[in-house]
Amino acid sequence: MTETSIAWDTYSRQRPERRPVNGRGETTWFNWTQYQDHGPGAELLELPAGGRVLDLGCGKGGNAAHLAGLGMTAVGVDVSPRQLAAARERWGATPGLELHQAEAVGFLALGQEGFDAVYSVYGALWFTDPARLLPAIRERLRPGGRLVFSQRPPVDGCYGCQASYIPRGDDEDPLVVKRWDFEPEAWTRLLHEHGYADVDARVLAAPPGNRTIGTLIVRARA
Repeated sequence: MTETSIAWDTYSRQRPERRPVNGRGETTWFNWTQYQDHGPGAELLELPAGGRVLDLGCGKGGNAAHLAGLGMTAVGVDVSPRQLAAARERWGATPGLELHQAEAVGFLALGQEGFDAVYSVYGALWFTDPARLLPAIRERLRPGGRLVFSQRPPVDGCYGCQASYIPRGDDEDPLVVKRWDFEPEAWTRLLHEHGYADVDARVLAAPPGNRTIGTLIVRARA
């Protein structure tokens, strides 16, 4: 495995499984934020009936499985074998769901079929150089298709390529992955530079309570 896939395999061990049902009693659902039962859902993707959609950094597959359950062809891509094994164990029998182990840019370069929407929830859009990833996505989006992604907002003054540390055992150094942090205005500029239109980038506030960090949600159209 690559160093990146090892890092995300390690991260997978630290993440809890998605709940059997959400606060509304649903067995599948779409969640853009780091908070349970908070924020918008799959409507942000503006998918046509029976549309084809790509999840870049699908993790354990819950969002993609929800879209497949709505009648979409949902393609999930992740670099972590462990994440995908968990996705296949829980959602592998879902009609319309495809799961692939691959790096995001490489996967996009190999295929020819277009997508009605591409999305990333704390996934590849956060952890891949946008100079490589944004044009690769643009090539695979159908005319008018949506790119939507979410991640934590940047820390004030910490913009561009940053280091994220994934802890391991007490006697091991943490693993390091790169992430790209930008303010909403910078994401808007980058997307326009790469040929996207109708860009909307804003921070959704945290739900009521002690937590105050919101969620950056960015939408654009091919």
